[in-house]
Amino acid sequence: MLQETRLHRIRALLTTQHQVSTERIIKELGISRETARRDIIELEAQGLARRVHGGLVAMDSQPEPPLQVRRNAQAKEKRAIAVAAAQHLQPGQTLFLDAGTTTTMLAEALRTMSGLTIITNSLQAALALSAAEEHETLNNQVILLGGMMMAGAQQTRGEMTVGEIYRYRADVALLSPVGIDAKNGASSFHPHEAAIARAMVQQASRTILLADHSKLGVISRTVYAPINEVDLLICDGGPAKAGALVALQKALPDVQVV
Repeated sequence: MLQETRLHRIRALLTTQHQVSTERIIKELGISRETARRDIIELEAQGLARRVHGGLVAMDSQPEPPLQVRRNAQAKEKRAIAVAAAQHLQPGQTLFLDAGTTTTMLAEALRTMSGLTIITNSLQAALALSAAEEHETLNNQVILLGGMMMAGAQQTRGEMTVGEIYRYRADVALLSPVGIDAKNGASSFHPHEAAIARAMVQQASRTILLADHSKLGVISRTVYAPINEVDLLICDGGPAKAGALVALQKALPDVQVV
């Protein structure tokens, strides 16, 4: 197993557990104690974790709020962004949707369209797109990516999910980042979410980010798309984020404010 893969898996453990013992790392990854020690030293050197007696502790970082909190925050703005995003799409296109709350609202808006192929790892988006009676025919083809699930996540994740993404080519990736910054690009808090978003960006001809004003100028823990890989940002113009919005308008080829 490559060190990069091992470090990714250890960081994923830290995301859910906050503290991970050396014994847990050895057991989970099937590696030697010496290899685990080197990986622990490397993660501390990168500033991603802190060594303690017997293992690792995650560095203090502002976590992403729970799903229900995110779903209710800026709901009006997110719905307006979703409606605007739908206007950039047309029948015959293949789309990637990640598992953000704004992209779930976009899935609801896409039910009124037809002829789309929509590939997503979001259970909520897939359910919104397939909401119909059994005898009805769906307007769009919906593909739910396989993978692992964890309690409360409502999304598939992991190496299987990322591997499935690379089986497809999409016209557009529509993603809802935790943060979008003019210098650093789009980022996510959880490494597993960033890995999925990164794969979608790589496999799509065009990338559209959907971000309410609370995400503008924000740099989260894991960057998945540099600013030059973003084709369009659709956002609202929150008054407290005027400076961040201006910087993004200068850095990106297209910004739509709703």
